[in-house]
Amino acid sequence: MEISPAQVLASLPQPDAAHEKARWCWAERRGAKSPLAAGAGAVMVGTAGEREVQVSATAEVSALPDRARVCVLVGSRKEAAVQAKGSVIRRLDYIVQSVRGHGVQEENITVTKDFRRIENGYQMEAEISVIFSDFAKMEDLCNLLVEKLDSSVIIGSPQYFHTSEAVENIRRQACLRAVANSRRKAFDVCRLLGQSLGRPLIIREEETNETEGVASEQGTPDDARPLTIQQQISNASVTVYSKVFVTFELKSKDICKKNS
Repeated sequence: MEISPAQVLASLPQPDAAHEKARWCWAERRGAKSPLAAGAGAVMVGTAGEREVQVSATAEVSALPDRARVCVLVGSRKEAAVQAKGSVIRRLDYIVQSVRGHGVQEENITVTKDFRRIENGYQMEAEISVIFSDFAKMEDLCNLLVEKLDSSVIIGSPQYFHTSEAVENIRRQACLRAVANSRRKAFDVCRLLGQSLGRPLIIREEETNETEGVASEQGTPDDARPLTIQQQISNASVTVYSKVFVTFELKSKDICKKNS
């Protein structure tokens, strides 16, 4: 009986392509951007040998304003120039001394003066702008000036705001809290699956948003009423929202056994 020879078919991977893919995946796991994904953010590519967990988390941080500005306007209109100047300077000196007495530094006090001739006389105005970091002292000073000075002195409503350093600190705290939340989430996932969480491989802030003030209550019948001090402070508050994407390494069983 004639026997035909057997045939064996096999498909072998290209060595160069396999090595290139392994190098590319390793670079991605280390946080490098692939040439194909440049401009689209970091892309994680997993292989059979990689052990990692990817999570996203958010956080919000709100803070009240840390500064307030108050402007005080003093004016006088007299037939003689000396009388107009004297009336304003006398009250101006009293206001500045009172401000200093409440612990306000010189760099937070700004005085501007305007002197002009008007019909049948002279007019002088002075404006004192004061920046407070202590709101209680600001309220004490405003109450004092209202009590001691006449109606020719106008005290403006406080304008609350944040310094640039304060806003930057709020942004930083929001991002750090989001990262901390991502670690807690990844830890819970690993514990559920019986794994051990390792070091972070990639941390990326994907979204950030800043809002000022608080949501107003709908249907409030007193919209025409002036805001209280506490309402003004709340309206000047800043809230920063941060969303992060983090890739954590999963510890191998061998490393866990060595550490235990």
